[in-house]
Amino acid sequence: MTIDRTWRQSAAVYLQPAVLAMFFLGFSAGLPLLLVFSTLSAWLTEEGVSRTAIGFFGWVGITYSIKVLWAPVIDRLSIPLLTRCFGQRRSWMLLGQLGVIVGLLVMMGSDPGESLTALALAAVAVAFASSTQDVAIDAFRIESAIDEYQGAMASTYVFGYRLAMLVAGAGSLYIADWLGWQAAYLAMAGLMLVGVLTVAMVAEPVRAESADAELLERQLSGTLGDSTSALVRLRRWFAGAVVSPFVEFFKRNGSIALVILLFIAIYRLSDIAMGIMANPFYLDLGFSKSEIASVGKVFGFFMTIFGTFIGGLLVVKYGIPRPLLAGAVMVAVTNLLFVQLARVGDDLNWLIIVISADNLGGGFSNAAFIAYLSSLTNRSYTATQYALFSSLMTLPGKFLSGFSGMVVDAAGYADFFLYTALMGIPAILLAWWVWRRDAAQARSVARSTA
Repeated sequence: MTIDRTWRQSAAVYLQPAVLAMFFLGFSAGLPLLLVFSTLSAWLTEEGVSRTAIGFFGWVGITYSIKVLWAPVIDRLSIPLLTRCFGQRRSWMLLGQLGVIVGLLVMMGSDPGESLTALALAAVAVAFASSTQDVAIDAFRIESAIDEYQGAMASTYVFGYRLAMLVAGAGSLYIADWLGWQAAYLAMAGLMLVGVLTVAMVAEPVRAESADAELLERQLSGTLGDSTSALVRLRRWFAGAVVSPFVEFFKRNGSIALVILLFIAIYRLSDIAMGIMANPFYLDLGFSKSEIASVGKVFGFFMTIFGTFIGGLLVVKYGIPRPLLAGAVMVAVTNLLFVQLARVGDDLNWLIIVISADNLGGGFSNAAFIAYLSSLTNRSYTATQYALFSSLMTLPGKFLSGFSGMVVDAAGYADFFLYTALMGIPAILLAWWVWRRDAAQARSVARSTA
């Protein structure tokens, strides 16, 4: 649906305090990701770990994709002392941030050459704490602003997230070049204090409760009888915290609920599946860590920010469906440029072209997609429902990324990137379906009000 808003009015949304606050929380959320993903793969590559083993490290990221399993706890369970001091959302954000800091310090003290297993376990711990923080931040973001600001909230969040990825990517590579990998991970642990300070400064959002959600929970609890035993109380909590969010989503969306979930699962499939092989690819072509940092991280960062801003702006101006479709096309097409880079080899100009397109498309699509996922949630179940969506968003790609090293070893980089580009075609088709469905609904509303 097209929104009747001028370009100036659309851009002014970025000056809202709630929108600006998401920059710092996005930074806190984005910092740990590369430290257990591509930055870690660069460390392992330099230590002589096989590409097949590096590919298996991609499964560490599955932790982000199964966070829906503990999201109901984050939605409903209070943390002794912390929740009383900070509130439900802020207390869980703080707990996740402290967990990330401890995990990064353990990774710093690990030696891949002596104990790859210990490093892997520490990486899993960081991913678990980071994904816990993500669940709380996502709920905080959705509950902190009205629906029409969610596109800009998503854009600013991605801005901070990408800045953190620049720091964790390029910054870690620079520090590792000068002082070693242990110093790099120590510095990243210190930077997580940005998140801790932000949690101390922001206000806890007022959580909305809907009458329909309360009725649904009463109906589910009623099926368990009137007993007050501990087991029945536990079942009632489970029904309200775990069962109700999923029942509500399927009840609200009816027969198309599964199609929506399928679309969420495949939208970023091609992007995520190839991600862990990016740094090994650049290194194998002959680029230095400093070149990767300068072009792939620093220059790429500015292209991502530009794409993020444009994506968020177009969501505010035109609504979600059209930018969502454009983002799906961009993600798939940019993977084809990696095929060309694999063929031309160590060419800095081509690296700049590929990085520019990839990061522009990634920033644009992320802003549109996060806004889309936010629009699907019921604010009575923000943490659990959004965790379901974001888990589905990454799970297929993370699973396939674990085999990426095997595909590269068997077929080479060019064929690998071609395969990942083809993975984006179903997402394009379903994004087109979302657009057409939204347009049909808009026409139906116009006819009914005429």
